[in-house]
Amino acid sequence: MCLAYSGGVSSYVDPVDGTTYPLHEPRWRSDAGRPLWIEPGAGLGRDDIDTSSRSLWRYRAALPVSIPHPITLGEGLTPLLEGTWPGGGAPLFKVEWLNPTGSFKDRGTSVMLSYLRDRGIRSVLEDSSGNGGSSVAGFAAAGGLAATIFAPASTSPAKIAQVRAYGAAVELIAGPRAESQSAAISRADNAGPDGSFYASHNWQAFFLQGTKTLAYELWEYLGFRAPDAVVMPVGAGSSLLGCFLGFSELLAAGQIERMPRLYAAQPVNCSPLDASFVAGVDVPVDRPVSATIAEGTAIARPMRLRQMLGALRMTGGTTLAVTESEIAAALDVLCAQGMFVEPTSAVAGAAYSRLLASHVIGAAETTVVMLSGAGLKAASAVSDIVDGVRG
Repeated sequence: MCLAYSGGVSSYVDPVDGTTYPLHEPRWRSDAGRPLWIEPGAGLGRDDIDTSSRSLWRYRAALPVSIPHPITLGEGLTPLLEGTWPGGGAPLFKVEWLNPTGSFKDRGTSVMLSYLRDRGIRSVLEDSSGNGGSSVAGFAAAGGLAATIFAPASTSPAKIAQVRAYGAAVELIAGPRAESQSAAISRADNAGPDGSFYASHNWQAFFLQGTKTLAYELWEYLGFRAPDAVVMPVGAGSSLLGCFLGFSELLAAGQIERMPRLYAAQPVNCSPLDASFVAGVDVPVDRPVSATIAEGTAIARPMRLRQMLGALRMTGGTTLAVTESEIAAALDVLCAQGMFVEPTSAVAGAAYSRLLASHVIGAAETTVVMLSGAGLKAASAVSDIVDGVRG
């Protein structure tokens, strides 16, 4: 079996000014203070899959560096279920809530923390509205790393309880989501050379190297072909950019004939990506931000905005900004099919309804709807929302 890691990729790059940095050195930002990027690699073929591994590490040959001793809890290889949808749709649901800590974030966290531990990092900081913090706390515990999680004071109590159970320290920060990030960065900047490393799922380029396994997994599950479309909830964009990276590599490797269309779903109450996409620009566009039941997407100023817009345009996809009532209705549909997901997942379902009704997506197309997180993390909220829909 070939394990020649992602040929030609040896550096981080600042996507704005093109400055490169060696991959062997853990970094979370460029000297200019921007998040770094790792360009798509050469990809892999069927024979490069490590079929002995029952986790996302079966695709380790697609990573840009060797990670001989990963931190793994069996993440990845989540089910792809055939479903039904009002209006005649027949989506394939990617059941990402069955990852070990309950969300798709485990893909990125496993690769990110494995990379950092292999390079000597033993203590990490993260900021999160919930799922990212739970994931970092869980995998840090599995890997013997110390972790401190900064989270908005409004975060679902069940998610904070999960973080604490893993043994991570928790610091709850008053104010909007951005305040948690600022507090974590300030702590990291002032920690000193032996202090905690900022292992942010929003900043770390190696997090995207984990989420790109979504694309490889869909390719393998679908008989080594690409779906026609992928619909996903988007906040900071790690699932969107991960899929873009993975499918780009598969296209470069000659394993698929075309890129699937990528669709980014956001609540209209917090939809900065949609605002810029609709305006046809690559910079932030003012749009009012208010509370949403889909807390996992509540990122008012995503740092990788330009790259997210590029991924949508290059694949022929688009954005959708859905209302709170549409999210609630989609959550009801999902729960009625036995899928107890958090409201953030229902954002993708609401977007699929729009795409189906407008014939942007055909009912007969192979369309994947990504369900990102478990409803058990917000059980009371899910119950209240569904009860409200059913009257």
